[in-house]
Amino acid sequence: MVFWKYVFIISVLVIIYNYIGYAIIAFIINKITGKPQKKSDVNYSPSVSFIVAAYNEEDVIEKKILNSLGQDYLSSKIEFIFITDGSTDETNSIIEKYPAVHLMYNAERRGKSAALNRAILAAKNEILIMSDANTYLNKEAVRYIASHYSSPLVGGVAGEKKVLSSNDREDVGSREGLYWKYESFLKKVDSDFYSVVGAAGELFSVRKNLYEPLPDSTILDDFVVSLKAAEKGYRIIYEPKAYAMELSSASVKEEKKRKIRIAAGGFQAMHMLYSLLFFWKHFRLSYLYISHRVLRWTLSPLCLVIAFISNAVLAFNTKNYIYIILFILQVLFYFSAFISRFISADSKLKFLKIAGYFSFMNFSVFLGFFRFISKKQSAAWEKSKRSVEVNTPELK
Repeated sequence: MVFWKYVFIISVLVIIYNYIGYAIIAFIINKITGKPQKKSDVNYSPSVSFIVAAYNEEDVIEKKILNSLGQDYLSSKIEFIFITDGSTDETNSIIEKYPAVHLMYNAERRGKSAALNRAILAAKNEILIMSDANTYLNKEAVRYIASHYSSPLVGGVAGEKKVLSSNDREDVGSREGLYWKYESFLKKVDSDFYSVVGAAGELFSVRKNLYEPLPDSTILDDFVVSLKAAEKGYRIIYEPKAYAMELSSASVKEEKKRKIRIAAGGFQAMHMLYSLLFFWKHFRLSYLYISHRVLRWTLSPLCLVIAFISNAVLAFNTKNYIYIILFILQVLFYFSAFISRFISADSKLKFLKIAGYFSFMNFSVFLGFFRFISKKQSAAWEKSKRSVEVNTPELK
């Protein structure tokens, strides 16, 4: 039983370290050594290129254009590029109604990475800001992002992602929103320690001279682009005052499709960013990358399974009350995850949905891994259906 004891302890420690332990260590080191300087000049307003890649977004593109043009930034210092490669609906005709927006279009659909490569090559300004077509920004977003570039050590800026609350039957929005609040906390810790490890495509920025053209097959373009910039010795700053608002997935099925794609892209990204595993080259960056991202996509999901199995072996064979109690707690946790699908959004038991979303995310990693090794994941972005009935006071 000694073997199973150590297997159980190690697996639990890996999970705890990945989800909160590494952040506590980084926070303590920040307090002891002092944070890296993170000064921004609110009066600094460089010329920027604002890029949106869209595919068949006729339902949201006009709202996105109006939201973008409404940014609190000098119009003479911001260039808008909307690239719509492969679109077959009315997206292009809607964009053409706005002369302030430069439309780029190619009939061939080669995926988002290929579209970004073309758009960035055409961009006139050194500071690039990318945003998804189905997300809406607060009007100060560009101003807050641009201010960080007053420091030559800043290579990019990651904005905040907010998932708008919805009235969908499966309550995907509340669970996803809670997850992103947790991720935002980790991004703040990462940024203070050294750098954000992977920006979200809803809103992120990078210097043009740090952008490396991506292979067309790239799935997580935002993640790879931001970390490639950080790998060159520049920091990616987290700016919560610049935020992108996005509707939640319309159902668990749609969210599952998105999570599996992200997981498959994560395994691909680890292959593309293998040099970051050599922590002696970029100690702080590699520490964050391995602790926050690599473990999340590799050992942690596996350790959840191992912890359950080893705990069961110990509980049934040692008759130790500690192992029995821990095993019962695990069983209750996964039972809560199972029944959370049947709990309504207004139920007093809706907190059980946290267990459901956590289990759902980790299960998606396994499916994403098999999708990755089977090479069945296309780089062409897959639209997930979004909730329609939403509470969006920020957009009124």
